[in-house]
This record gives sequence, structure tokens and C-alpha cells, in this order.
Amino acid sequence: MTDSPPESSLADARPTLKTIAAETGLAIATVSRALKDAPDIGEETKRRVREAAARLGYRPNRAGVRLRTGKTNVIALVLSTEADVMNHTSQLLYSIARALKGTNYHLVVMPFFPDEDPMTPIRYLVETGSADGIIMNQTRPDDPRVRYMHDHGFPFATHGRTDMGLSHPYFDYDNEAFARVAVRALHARGRKRLMIVAPPRSHSYAHHMLTGFADESARLDLSFEVAEGITSDSPGTQIDDAIARRFAAANPPDGLVLGSTTATMASVAGAERTGAVLGRDFDAVGKEAIPFLKRFRSALIVLPEDVGRAGEFLARAVIAAIERKAPEDSQFLDSPDEAPPAPPTKRETT
Repeated sequence: MTDSPPESSLADARPTLKTIAAETGLAIATVSRALKDAPDIGEETKRRVREAAARLGYRPNRAGVRLRTGKTNVIALVLSTEADVMNHTSQLLYSIARALKGTNYHLVVMPFFPDEDPMTPIRYLVETGSADGIIMNQTRPDDPRVRYMHDHGFPFATHGRTDMGLSHPYFDYDNEAFARVAVRALHARGRKRLMIVAPPRSHSYAHHMLTGFADESARLDLSFEVAEGITSDSPGTQIDDAIARRFAAANPPDGLVLGSTTATMASVAGAERTGAVLGRDFDAVGKEAIPFLKRFRSALIVLPEDVGRAGEFLARAVIAAIERKAPEDSQFLDSPDEAPPAPPTKRETT
């Protein structure tokens, strides 16, 4: 049996700055500064050093980096497991990871569950210094997590806004505008009785979406209601059942505004269980991060949400906060375009 090499031998075999210096004929200090993209090092020298590092399989020793700089080179993405994993969350995770590619930062994901205090992962990361910065979503109007990180001077960026009087980096989709566009699209198709399956009321974007829905419905003199007992984050079976009950009752809605991909599919399925036909008896507006819903039902009205753009923006914003650099813009509100016009009505022939 072959003995495993001692840990010291493995450490000695790992490429270091000294190894790269010997390979390139440069001073160790020059190699170090080139890898840090220092402005006083020429581009040709940086290229030589990076190529040598890649060829040798060099990776910074994170423990050593932390001892020297106090940094972990880690960015933590804190996510609720209630999020729309199939569509929204997966795209956010991918886009952040893609934006960090080629930087010195690594991404770790910290989920928390509905029965857990959302402050727990934030407090852990800040108190232990396990990450240099945090990205989080599902913000609340008065969010204790944001206040905690702000008060501790900890770098962070949020997917969503707050209403706390604190300025902080964020990227948000304009859900008020989404709801207004959705109501106008339903009105253009002749719908008069609208219902929304809204996000949980504790989240900031729920307030924005409900405001746009109610205001635009009232402006167009449409009757409107909010689905009871469910949110756009509820399990699909619960949404399906609740919508089926409402469509089986008197004066069912003929237009639906739906706050997530899951809510869109479940709501349409629930309505169809009662015999209602999408595009004839009712229309529905959903939003999605990945093109999918039109494959589910081509008659759906679908507005895209560019979560990929959000992830890239948030990655840049949190790195700027970590490195104490002033970004070109640390806040962005992404507004949807108007919905496509209604298709021409087909004339029945006898």
C-alpha cells in the first residue's frame, strides 16, 4: 500500500507567488501586484503573470489572504427557500456567479427556511466575518437586516428596495409598473373583473405591486379584488385549489394578475378545472425570469423580468462596496415595457 504524502509535502507542491516569479523571471512583489491588477503594472506584464498562474494551477491561499488582508474573498448570497426556485432564484444565482467569474471573489449561498429568523444568517456572516459582503433578496419596507448591516458598516446590496430612509445599493424590478401594465393589458382585452395573486404582504415588492394594481384598476373603472388565503409564494396546489373555488363561485374574475411563475401556472390550472377557457373566459398576466410560460399556455400575457441583469448589477455593486469604491450607479429600478397588443379576434364561420 502506498503511503499518502504528508500535508507539508502537499503544501510545498502547491504553486506560490515564488513559483510564478521563477517561471516569469519577475520579482515576487511584481507578480503579487500584477495578480491584484495594480495600475502601476503594465498590461503585458499582467498578461504574462496571469498566463503563468493559469499554466501552473496557482490559486491564492485563502487562509493566508485573510491573515494578510483581513478579507475572505467570499460574497454570500442569502436566500429564502420560499422563493421561486424554478425560475427566479436559479437565474439570480447563475447571473451573480457569472459576474464574479474572473474576479478574486467566490460565491457561497446561505438559505434560510420559513420557520427561521431571517436575521440569523445575516448576523452569523457579519459577526464571524465569514464573508466580505452580502447580497440578499425579498426585502421588507422596514428591514432589520438592512439596518443591522448598515449600522455595522458591512458591505451589502439588496435585490429589492426598502422604505427606511437609508441609502444602500439595490437593484429592483418596478412591480408597481408591472401591475399597471398588466391591468392595462387586461382592460385592452375587454376584461372588467380583475383579481391579483400578490406576493406576501411583508415584502416590499408586494406593496408596490398592490399599489399599482389598485390604482390602475380604479383609474380604468374596473372592479378588482385580492386573492384571499394565498400569495404568489404559496405552494402550487394551494393556489390551484383557491382559484378553482373562486372561479366556481358567483361573479368570477375574468382577468388575473399573477406575481410569480408558479402562481401563473397554478392559477390557470385552477381556473381551467372549472371549465373556464384561457383567452375566452378569462385572461391572465404573469412575469418570468426565464422564457417558459408561453410554452405552458400560448394565450398567456407574459412580461419578462431581467433577473440576469439584476444579478450582474448586484455583484458589481457589492464588490464596489467591499472595496470602498464609488460605483457609477449603485441603485437601479428596472421598468417593464407595455404588454404586446391583443391578437385580432377570430370570426366564427358557420
